[in-house]
Amino acid sequence: MSAYSSNELKLEGRFCDLPDNEKEPASSTDECSNKLAYCVTDVPPWYLCIILGIQHCLTAFGGIIAIPLILSQGLCLQHDGLTQSHLISTIFLVSGVCTLLQVVFGIRLPILQGGTFTLLAPSMALLSMPEWTCPAWTQNASLVNTSKLQGSIIVGSVFQVLVGFSGLIGLFMRFIGPLTIAPTISLIGLSLFDSAGSSAGNHWGISAMTTALIILFSQYLRHIPVPFPAYNKDKRLHTSPVYVFQILPVLLGITLSWTICYILTVYNVLPAEPDKYGYLARTDLKGDVMSQAPWLVFPYPGQWGRPTVSLAGVIGILAGVISSMIESVGDYHACARLSGAPPPPKHAINRGIGIEGIGCLLAGAWGTGNGTTSYSENVGALGITKVGSRMVIVASGVLMVVMGIFGKVGAIFTTIPSPVIGGMFMVMFGVISAAGVSNLQYADMNSSRNIFIFGFSMFTGLVIPNWILKNSKAISTGVVELDQVLQVLLTTSMFVGGFFGFILDNTVPGSKHERGILAWNKAHEDDSSNTLESGKVYSLPFGINSHLCSSSWFRYIPFCPPTMPNSSDGCGAVANSVEPKQPLGQQEPAQVITGAVGK
Repeated sequence: MSAYSSNELKLEGRFCDLPDNEKEPASSTDECSNKLAYCVTDVPPWYLCIILGIQHCLTAFGGIIAIPLILSQGLCLQHDGLTQSHLISTIFLVSGVCTLLQVVFGIRLPILQGGTFTLLAPSMALLSMPEWTCPAWTQNASLVNTSKLQGSIIVGSVFQVLVGFSGLIGLFMRFIGPLTIAPTISLIGLSLFDSAGSSAGNHWGISAMTTALIILFSQYLRHIPVPFPAYNKDKRLHTSPVYVFQILPVLLGITLSWTICYILTVYNVLPAEPDKYGYLARTDLKGDVMSQAPWLVFPYPGQWGRPTVSLAGVIGILAGVISSMIESVGDYHACARLSGAPPPPKHAINRGIGIEGIGCLLAGAWGTGNGTTSYSENVGALGITKVGSRMVIVASGVLMVVMGIFGKVGAIFTTIPSPVIGGMFMVMFGVISAAGVSNLQYADMNSSRNIFIFGFSMFTGLVIPNWILKNSKAISTGVVELDQVLQVLLTTSMFVGGFFGFILDNTVPGSKHERGILAWNKAHEDDSSNTLESGKVYSLPFGINSHLCSSSWFRYIPFCPPTMPNSSDGCGAVANSVEPKQPLGQQEPAQVITGAVGK
């Protein structure tokens, strides 16, 4: 990789090409707009990692904080704000630990872990059962339902661990092509339109302002440098151009909107009556949480009591786990694409699913009332910020652990108004939907077969869940557990769309070229896991590969990178003798650009 030498820019990033199939040379401006400021293996300056890590925490905050608040009533916490705060701290701590495990040992992509909405539906269904009704006398979750729920989550997560580390997901991936991945990823974003609309609808003015600011920063001002003070021995104190709008659009948009809401709250511009429109845009709605939350909290396994297991709970949670695994596989491919990484090989996907199972196991043991999964909205943030470094997500994981320990820190974020979160979702979920559609570039979309499969998968992925939600009593087989499984699966858009895409793409006659299988799977079928690019991204860390390569049985482990006996050190994934291969559709490595972007 060639580079321009420059000592002027302290905040210096390597710009990597996003996968692109353009055949004609693009202009310099278009070329720059298609590059990443930091690739997946790059390490930005520590202060930039912290700032970007905060941005990812804020991006995931809406989903993470919503889950314990939604579960509060079923967990008998609706009158216990202090225990609610402790539950929020617990889910932040577990999410941070699971994020670190996933980035360091799992899929090794910049993908953040947090509470999953796919387990929320079976959890609420279980908590609504007559035998789990909250007694009138209790306001303490440790005496009622959390132990029953977490036992079911622990058992259900064991299934995900076995599926991941046994390689079953990897075997399944050989039948998955762009016509399966595209509707699955797209429906992740499209299915959340109601959540985004509900939050944004609490004050459309505030949410529209948040959306407009993020769009302004990420699209219109991304090539405009901002002079920042810098110092070195040669030039002493001087200014250097930093492309802050490209790197921090979400954080800037949220912070500015949040500040405006605070000012409007202080001067009582926003209504103080709960029944009036715009009340939820105030920043003082959860002021009591700040005063009640302790400075330090230490969540620990079994803090709500000894976990218990019920058959109905396990089967219901299993349905959510299956949906979560399918969603995560789609997230892995979207994350790899938006972070400039090669498509994830089978062994990396196996580890990712297995680590997510371990994350659900930890979540059940700590008693979050939920599991963990890959966060789609943070994948969308990669496409906007053009920062794909996994070290940023490591910083996010550390920050979430800190937020889980310092109760006051977590309580501060509860003051972000829901319209601000809704405005952010409008942008994020749109990017996720578009990332899914972009996978169709590998298939022949002039084919009526492919048009039918994609269109039918997308439409059924929206229609069937919508009808089931409006007619929840329509599923009545006489077996409660079976009803719960069908209810969860058929109300999960990405499962329905991905299922039809998978079945139709593998049964309707069509050539591999027409289906896009040859192009999509080239990285896998052409032994991509042994390339230098894939090895740098997906190999195990801390020299684990080198230590294990001496063992002949190493290559038979489904979640370990394959070995190359002919290479110099016996490890093909990390050997310098391996011939580098460009990921499909990716251009030659880009140059280091310092201070000349967009000019």
